[in-house]
Amino acid sequence: MGAADAWAEAVAHTLPGQDLVGVGADLQPWTILSGYRNGVFPMGLGEGGGPPLGWWSPDPRGILLPGELHVSRSLRRSLKAFEIRYDTAFESVVAGCAAPHRHGAWITPRIVDAYQDLHHLGWAHSVEAWQDGELVGGLYGLSIGRLFAAESKFHTVTDASKAAVVGLVAAMEEDGMPWVVDVQWRTDHLASLGVREVPRTTYLELLGGLIEGEPPPRFRG
Repeated sequence: MGAADAWAEAVAHTLPGQDLVGVGADLQPWTILSGYRNGVFPMGLGEGGGPPLGWWSPDPRGILLPGELHVSRSLRRSLKAFEIRYDTAFESVVAGCAAPHRHGAWITPRIVDAYQDLHHLGWAHSVEAWQDGELVGGLYGLSIGRLFAAESKFHTVTDASKAAVVGLVAAMEEDGMPWVVDVQWRTDHLASLGVREVPRTTYLELLGGLIEGEPPPRFRG
């Protein structure tokens, strides 16, 4: 089954006005990429993110835009304690995000394998916060054109995941071209970093131009 066929099957029964827009399909790389290009992402509906597989398009959508990252004075001080690296420990970052003891854990082994495949293909990337040679936080997601779809983040040291967000924005800004970071749902924590909400229709309008661009240098290849 091709990506278009799989996606058509997944959204055969769209629920207008709801965040969940489809159920089914698979987690092949082309299916996932087709989903993101249409503004949706996969997450299981069962306990701990288990089956059946759901496809989500939040309304409103949480996004971070150029110039809107908020770095507090305390975070600015904390940043000095971290070294930011990219794509040096993708598997470990995903493992940290998938830790089963985390509240609201949804990243299943099937999801891990799918995004590992996307990493090997050059689509999925990690931004990592290191301290004294130890990975203490990070995030991972997909880079598609000028869109970075952030999937999850974790930390074992205060402010480490926020440092990873700052590192992500630094990478997105590297060549001076427009960009958007998609965080799916806005939370109070993410709002403190500058994340805003936009209607689904606005997000989809932005998406059309973003996915045709060239990724930031850090995420090319």
